[in-house]
Amino acid sequence: MSTVIVHFEFEKETNNSVRYKETPEEEIAPIVGSLYVQKWFASTTKSIDITIDKKD
Repeated sequence: MSTVIVHFEFEKETNNSVRYKETPEEEIAPIVGSLYVQKWFASTTKSIDITIDKKD
């Protein structure tokens, strides 16, 4: 199993959610791209980290 932490920064608000854009490390392609989080949870958060556990 491998684990990776993916970093996201605020991009824009939509009607019911907040869109975050992945900020990958240099010379590494994005893993997720954009992430939509419901406004009731995201609130005014400007950055989010997501941990992905890949089970081989």
